Amino acid sequence: MRRFDQQLEYLQSRLLEMGGRVESAIHNSVNALVDRDEARARRVLANESSIDAMEVEIDDFVVTLLALKQPVARDMRFLAAAIKINNDLERMGDLAAHIAERALTLMQQPPLPLLDFPRLAQLAGTMVHDSLDALVRQDAELARSVLSSDDAVNQLRDAHYRRLVGSMENNTSAVSPAVHLLFVVRYLERIADHATNIAEDVLYYLRGVDVRHQASLNSYTMRQQPDDLET
Repeated sequence: MRRFDQQLEYLQSRLLEMGGRVESAIHNSVNALVDRDEARARRVLANESSIDAMEVEIDDFVVTLLALKQPVARDMRFLAAAIKINNDLERMGDLAAHIAERALTLMQQPPLPLLDFPRLAQLAGTMVHDSLDALVRQDAELARSVLSSDDAVNQLRDAHYRRLVGSMENNTSAVSPAVHLLFVVRYLERIADHATNIAEDVLYYLRGVDVRHQASLNSYTMRQQPDDLET
């Protein structure tokens, strides 16, 4: 195996390690919220710096490869995608920390019904996992399935918004905790959006087409050309 291929494999392994840390942060922040677990919330905050450090390390590594190897075609697309995936993972780590911060605040207030936050978190977490799995397996169909999953997250977000707004309208004492929970819903939706970004980057890497801002997955299919499958 050529040295450059080994470096690309190493880069992929670092992205996956970072993704694992992000998945853990999401899981722990939501559990801290649901279980009112202060220690778990503080662990999420303490571990955020390790995700930030990995982002810097990966960015530096990619820039070095771009400068020294001058890659083309598929290799170039992978490195371009890696930079963006790295940024999306770091942003998801930030959002998990924001959830942990809201959890700590909510622990000081009377509890409200937490809706189906574990379900929303599970959907978002699965999207993160599948988008990274699509990268490892070089599976365009799995990446496209992540794009489709975003609709389910948005529907659950809207349902949570309606219920929380209703709580605030019916009970003034619920306003403060409900506002914090509205932010948590938004953070989980943004995590799903970042997972969608990663899936789009995987499709760009694998197929050489940019599917961002498409009206539907049909437009992705329509844009495919025979040379999109070059390696």
